[in-house]
Amino acid sequence: MLRIGEFSKLSRISIRMLRHYDELGLLTPETTDPFTGYRYYSEAQLFTAGRINALKAMGFRLCDAAEVLRCWEDREALERCLLSRREAARLQAAEAAERLRLLDTALERLRKDEPMQYDVTVKTIPERYVASVRQVIPNYDQEGSLWSIFLRETAGMSIQNGDPCLCVALFHDGDYKESDVDVEIQKSVKGTYPDTEHVKFKTMPAVQVASAVCKGGYDQIGAVNAAVASWVEANGYAFDGTAFNIYHVSPHETDDPNEFVTEVCYPVRKK
Repeated sequence: MLRIGEFSKLSRISIRMLRHYDELGLLTPETTDPFTGYRYYSEAQLFTAGRINALKAMGFRLCDAAEVLRCWEDREALERCLLSRREAARLQAAEAAERLRLLDTALERLRKDEPMQYDVTVKTIPERYVASVRQVIPNYDQEGSLWSIFLRETAGMSIQNGDPCLCVALFHDGDYKESDVDVEIQKSVKGTYPDTEHVKFKTMPAVQVASAVCKGGYDQIGAVNAAVASWVEANGYAFDGTAFNIYHVSPHETDDPNEFVTEVCYPVRKK
């Protein structure tokens, strides 16, 4: 049997943390002297301590590590736990990479003393026939799920692209929402096709819009919105319909956010 100091040295876990693990029921001493209160660990418990260290290094919280330890001998259950943690780590890495990209972009613009200016124009988007998918989705970042539905349900239909071929996302909520957002995606097409479960074909009327084009990541959209709103107010127009984005270069064409080209469109009318 090993006293807590010896076990701490061999396991590379501090005495303070060993006591905390005991409180959590994560690693309980093999025995505790009822008179002195000394804690004794078995040599076999060093394997458990090693597993805890490994799980912490993988990013498991202590409460989650306890669950993983309980299923350690169940290969399938253990694999499910590890796969779940791997997916969480992948998402965290993606979020960190996006934060780094935003910081790099901001620093690059700062060093170039580059103002964020967007040219706003008024134009008419002509009538077009579109394939449409509209759903309430968890948040704006999940828009890609609608495009996946479109691709899946039209895969065997030999759909011809419209001329021009516009890929559009319309935002039907009257204000910005944190969750449960009403989004519709559209792609202009030629020909006649039957509706599917989620894909509906329809004609969109011509619409006059104030629009601005930006190149780069979608983090710029807020600045573009501000530029369009300022222009509309200064030039005697009023907003008049559902805002939408036209994706000229999107993640479908490139993995580099710096190469994205997005046109932000707001239907307007003259006051």
